[in-house]
Amino acid sequence: MQSITTAIVVVAAGSGTRLGQAAPKAFVGLDEHTILRHCLAGVFAAREAQVVVVAPADRVGEALAEAHEIAGARRDLVSVVAGGATRQQSVRAGLAKLLPTVETVLVHDAARALTPPEVIDRVADVVRETGHGVVPAMPVVDTIKRVEGDAITGVVDRAQLAAAQTPQGFRRDVLVAAYEIAAEEYTDDAALVAAAGHALVRVEGSALAFKITTPADLDRARQLIAPAAPPFRVGVGTDVHAFGGEGSLWLAGLEWPGEQALSGHSDGDAVAHAVVDALLGAAGLGDIGSRFGTARPEFAGAHGEEFLRETVAILAAAGWRPGNVSVQVQTQRPRFAARRAEAAAALSRAVGAPVAVSATTTDGLGFTGRAEGVQALAVAVIVPTTLDG
Repeated sequence: MQSITTAIVVVAAGSGTRLGQAAPKAFVGLDEHTILRHCLAGVFAAREAQVVVVAPADRVGEALAEAHEIAGARRDLVSVVAGGATRQQSVRAGLAKLLPTVETVLVHDAARALTPPEVIDRVADVVRETGHGVVPAMPVVDTIKRVEGDAITGVVDRAQLAAAQTPQGFRRDVLVAAYEIAAEEYTDDAALVAAAGHALVRVEGSALAFKITTPADLDRARQLIAPAAPPFRVGVGTDVHAFGGEGSLWLAGLEWPGEQALSGHSDGDAVAHAVVDALLGAAGLGDIGSRFGTARPEFAGAHGEEFLRETVAILAAAGWRPGNVSVQVQTQRPRFAARRAEAAAALSRAVGAPVAVSATTTDGLGFTGRAEGVQALAVAVIVPTTLDG
């Protein structure tokens, strides 16, 4: 095995009281995995290094299981130690586990769980190139005020400020020596090394490397890793019409000579109307009653094809188009089997997308079984028109 010259100490021993969770911070779930697990995912996506996790004493076994599970073939490079009462004590415990060949040490807060692996590699590279301590940081974008109590006493030049992140990287000998002489607690390792008289440089950090400290931070992290919404929506539609209308029967976009017509404001095409409801419902754009009801006299006696074409236009105006539709007809008559393919073709032309049609009876039960009317059920999938570009 090639000698390992870089190590990453992952500090995960904090209680995280400000987070307001029952578990220590690193062991709080972001999704089905913990903050620590997400942090380690970034660590192991970076270049090969020894990884030392510092965990609460009662969570060492759990941390080791998490690390081994995500480390894969690199599990032999993982160790877990119990942390101390302070962050510096925890880092000291991690430093004591370094392999003899390690020359560059990165100290990383598990709470910065979404830190991209390229930030980790960037820090390590600059330590090796310069020998200086390295801090990833982001520009301060807010106006910073100097205050005394509630009084604002001045403005701090934000051009001279940067928000420090982790991992912070150092030559091993420099970091170990700085810890040996540290006489007070520092807010981070960079401050401790600077107090020992060593130079520090800044490299570009990442907006994703924010520290999960408060419930708002936790919500933000969960939103960032949540699965993206699928690029489609699904709607369900149903329609019922009774026999008893005037003229010819229109159903599924077809005229059925010799069959009794369905009653309704339009031609009573329950199949086409169910498809309309499914399409509108998928887009959250109302239903056939609100769009084509009796308040729209121009649709009196209109055929289902007209409703479908108008519905497609409504969807397009809202940034959607039909993806596909499946519709089932429940009726004793007309006999649908012989014209099912014809009906599917007519509906597909009107919708501008594939429409599958099936038909069934209800074994003599209910109003459809008594041949009093027709019921149709439709499921529609719509997709954003932005995907067409």
